Amino acid sequence: MTINCDLCIIGTGPGGYVAAIRAAQMGLNVVCVERESLGGICLNWGCIPTKALLRSAEVLETCHRASEFGIKVDNVGFDFEAIIARSRSISAKISKGVAYLLKKNKIQVVQGNAVLGGAGSVNVTSSEGNEKILAKDIIVATGARARSLPGIDLNGETIIAYREALSLKERPKSLIVLGAGAIGVEFASFYASLGTEVTIVEYQDRLVPNEDADVSAELLRAYRKRGIKIKVAHGMTSATPQASGVRVEIEAVKDGKRTTLEADKLLVAVGITGNVEDLGLEDLGISVERGFMKVDAEYSTGVRGIWGIGDVTGGIALAHVASAEAVYIAEKLAGHSPQPIDYTSIPACTYCHPEIASVGMTEAQADEAGIKTKVGKFPFGPLGKTMAAGEYPGFAKFIWREDNGALVGAHLIGPAVTDLIAEPTLAKSTEVNAESLINTVHAHPTFAEALKEAAEDAYGLAIHI
Repeated sequence: MTINCDLCIIGTGPGGYVAAIRAAQMGLNVVCVERESLGGICLNWGCIPTKALLRSAEVLETCHRASEFGIKVDNVGFDFEAIIARSRSISAKISKGVAYLLKKNKIQVVQGNAVLGGAGSVNVTSSEGNEKILAKDIIVATGARARSLPGIDLNGETIIAYREALSLKERPKSLIVLGAGAIGVEFASFYASLGTEVTIVEYQDRLVPNEDADVSAELLRAYRKRGIKIKVAHGMTSATPQASGVRVEIEAVKDGKRTTLEADKLLVAVGITGNVEDLGLEDLGISVERGFMKVDAEYSTGVRGIWGIGDVTGGIALAHVASAEAVYIAEKLAGHSPQPIDYTSIPACTYCHPEIASVGMTEAQADEAGIKTKVGKFPFGPLGKTMAAGEYPGFAKFIWREDNGALVGAHLIGPAVTDLIAEPTLAKSTEVNAESLINTVHAHPTFAEALKEAAEDAYGLAIHI
């Protein structure tokens, strides 16, 4: 069977399905190919189900602290299977929502494995047979998956990645997390809330090493207070499955001292690799470098009519980045002139407890770039909203250009910061400068007051510190 269309999209994650819908809205005839579940990794095995788990953990911790709020709650416990089931059901619901949106926009979905047959051609194989899709343009949006380290083999039982961590049958009594990036610290936060003995092993000398150093230090304090064990500046040299768990050997970066750790599970969270296999990329001369498909600034693979967006290209691995790229390429293929994405203004969020959010340069990066700055910082602790909510305090930090007050970077850790980051992101991507934010009245009592106070602090105007 042959299907003719204007645009064929391989993959239906936040890049693929968004590109499909925007292209269809602009009058293109679109066909999507998906080998697993609609919504891709983010909706099924990443962003959404992890946030559902973390919400369950948050509710549990609040119940344990109920007496602080004058509430009596007896016999607090949890049903691990029910927590996992709720997470999976939310993912399934959102996947069905994607199916509805695709159908609403008259987008055909072909289930199966796609292989590029050359410019304008995609071959799809499935248990029901083979199909050929002929399209003027093809977008590869196949996403990425967890990777491991040499000598550490993911067996799916005692040595696991995020997929298994999202669907375990029983709560592990002990867990070693290899990697202190967003995925690692989120799962560490979740399982620690359920009483699992958690140890984080990170090669760099701090947690969340891509964040501002002040944020890393604050998270370290928070995690140690929660009883999470931290081994930064340590590499893992081996991981050996045991009859009832896993034994790992770690080595200090500084002096080479080795330590043996044991746990029920080892969660490997050291990054991702693109889903580039079996697509026929190399046969067409499309470059694959370090596990990712190479594209240029316009998302072209170098082969006429074949484009790539999202995690598979090795760029910033965030769902909202894939969606932004999706809108851009869809509008371009529909004959419009979309505004290029400003990658310096992309917000990043980590949904551990306390939450982390940032946009722009860290203070160290600004110093390295030779930018003269004014830095302001304000703790959430003195805010009435923080005290009333009983939240972990943390802080808001702003880095402004000294010459014109433009925002260089914003770094937040504390309550609701994954929502609060929208305001500094707007400032970073527009002409909102320090003066504009300082002169904007923020509602009281809110967590957002910390943003105004942090901006004021950079100029010696903060009232509450």
